[in-house]
Amino acid sequence: MTGRFVAIGDSFTEGVGDPNLLYPNGVRGWADRMARQLGRADNRWKYANLAIRSKLLDEIVQEQLQDAIALEPTVASFYAGGNDILSIRVDMNSVMERYEAALRELTHAVPDVVLFTTFDTTSSRVLEPFRRRISFYNNVVRDLSVSYNAILVDHTRLSEFRDRRMWAPDRIHMSGAGHKVLAAEVLKTLGIPHTLKLPQLGPWEPRPWRQAVRTESAWVRHEVLPLLRRRLSGVREGDSLTPKWPELVHPSDGMKRLARSRAGDAVWVHEHVGATA
Repeated sequence: MTGRFVAIGDSFTEGVGDPNLLYPNGVRGWADRMARQLGRADNRWKYANLAIRSKLLDEIVQEQLQDAIALEPTVASFYAGGNDILSIRVDMNSVMERYEAALRELTHAVPDVVLFTTFDTTSSRVLEPFRRRISFYNNVVRDLSVSYNAILVDHTRLSEFRDRRMWAPDRIHMSGAGHKVLAAEVLKTLGIPHTLKLPQLGPWEPRPWRQAVRTESAWVRHEVLPLLRRRLSGVREGDSLTPKWPELVHPSDGMKRLARSRAGDAVWVHEHVGATA
């Protein structure tokens, strides 16, 4: 199996939570890891990743969908709506209607479309109001995957992700280990062999209740409250970023080598074009 893999979405697909300064935007992520495996399986594979953190469903559709289709992918991953779920106010029925419209267009143009449910990490009562939205989103995505003959990776039902070590400190984005496990799961779902060395995590040691309370309090102060403030202020990190891999590349050339080449091209443009602009 060979072809062109194009990834569409937000921070989930960009790779936030899996930091690596050698990659564009400073993150690696499951899609880059998967692309590297595709290149090792067959050097004819091509890959593009248009995902940018912070983007809402409508922004992903407006800014990425047509560009993705223009690349003529044989496989496209589509994850959108996670940031809508975390919005202060949202009409989830309307969100999923627009999701379906985008999915209809994507499946019409692309042979294989991969969809994802959202993992429910709302173990804390602070995030309880979002649980109903997550459940609704996941149920609709499952139904749509059947209706449009899409490939579903039911993330929220993968038991490995019950381990908190699969998650970054914000508990919203996957950790490096989580991204690696998800890359393996997507490849398995597509029937593509891989050589990923999956993390072997020992048993999770329960924390004393006093430590657990302190940890929860610190998480609320340092992660939840800043997130809510950003939502209210409209300040978004993704607004200053560009896609990691906006054009098709050959992952078999080595992702780090490609990143260095792209960084060099950006410097050249800045020095020779930006200086005269």
